[in-house]
Amino acid sequence: MPADLHYLSLDEVARRLKARKLSSVELTRSLLDRIDKVDPGLRSYATVTADRALADAARLDEETGAGTSRGPLHGVPIAVKDLCNTEGVPTAAGMAIHHDNVPSRDATVVARLKQAGAVVLGKLQMTEGAYGAHHPGIPAPLNPWNAAYWTGSSSSGSGAATAAGLCFASLGSDTGGSIRFPSTMNGLSGLKPTWGRVSRAGVFPLAESLDHIGPMARSALDAAIVLGVIAGADPDDPTSVGLPVPDYAASVDQGVRGRRIGLPSDLHGLDEDSRRALDGAVVVLQKAGATIVDVKLPDGFDQGARDWVPLCGVEAALAHDATYPSRASEYGPVLSGLLDQGRHLSAVEFARMQLRRAALTGHLNRLLESVDLLLMPVMARAVWSTEALLAAGRDPEAVAGRLRYTAPFDLSGHPTLTLPGGMSADGVPVGFQIVARGFEEGAILAAGHALQRETDWHLRRPPL
Repeated sequence: MPADLHYLSLDEVARRLKARKLSSVELTRSLLDRIDKVDPGLRSYATVTADRALADAARLDEETGAGTSRGPLHGVPIAVKDLCNTEGVPTAAGMAIHHDNVPSRDATVVARLKQAGAVVLGKLQMTEGAYGAHHPGIPAPLNPWNAAYWTGSSSSGSGAATAAGLCFASLGSDTGGSIRFPSTMNGLSGLKPTWGRVSRAGVFPLAESLDHIGPMARSALDAAIVLGVIAGADPDDPTSVGLPVPDYAASVDQGVRGRRIGLPSDLHGLDEDSRRALDGAVVVLQKAGATIVDVKLPDGFDQGARDWVPLCGVEAALAHDATYPSRASEYGPVLSGLLDQGRHLSAVEFARMQLRRAALTGHLNRLLESVDLLLMPVMARAVWSTEALLAAGRDPEAVAGRLRYTAPFDLSGHPTLTLPGGMSADGVPVGFQIVARGFEEGAILAAGHALQRETDWHLRRPPL
């Protein structure tokens, strides 16, 4: 087996498994050995289910030997964020209070991965309750590119493990940026689908009308493969949408020729790294046949980032009502602060914010009627050291500043794909995002694939 087997693309691994050039047991054991070796220094896994994974891999190899394939994930080792219920396996959602929670049933997304033949290696660490900080009693995952830098939140373990070759793809969740932050900080291709495209049944909520579940992978093609498995209507989630699920992987070669891609002229505060990543994307997209169009961000865009925290707080207070404030002493200070804010927001102010949210969604829909796609930064400051993040603190304007280019698309529910597009001076990946109209994930995946055929940012690996 090649020494860098763990860094092969999911697509390549799937093809080798199907051709029986590689067995799922070999592949799974190789990744489990790598987790044993590397993860003590990264802390990306909350739970590793080694025995179960090897047993599943053996069964899937038997199916392969009998000429049966469940699809492109058959025998491929992946991992899931620890807010996705997994039958018989602890699911703590990054919370000390739920350390002994063992679900009796899989979340829909986990069930769909298993039905498609994926081998689940374990559960990936995350911030407390999927909000902005890890519980003080639970060690945070470290960035495999540079341990002095933020790993991103809240899908921090998903970002670190996927970048470090500890799984071939992972599931994350995004309520305000939590697929996009760890994707940009770890050099991944992370997709936040349209709200309602992927079932949330069996996933611990932060704020249900803002929560999105999506794939985090090392390429747009790999993300397309995973999305095709987990997307679709679910009777256990009445908010999931019953639109047909396209074959995203089959359509990634459609490219961007003839596409009009909007680039806002009123982006402000971008540092050189963030601007350079956007400029590089523009050059490649134009070469691939797209037209770049100057646009302006809609009224209320910045206000959306400010409104996000209190809106999230109200819904989070509902999600934690059974244990907060009755067991407040078991919570960390950052999540406690959010819940207190949500519990004390007036109904009038909440309604005012919801009306602003509806208006912003309408404005973004209108903007995306004038162009096919929207090219955006993930953060104005491309990379954050943990020291700088602590210095910035939880001041509302500082938080809104970090959320400026992510949270509005959670409020509106539009799909976005984060892609790597550069490196900082300290060797940390720099990303950008592409936004599409609702349920047009195929368009952004095709754009991402077009970019990755002409660049190699997604092929770079951390210096482990």
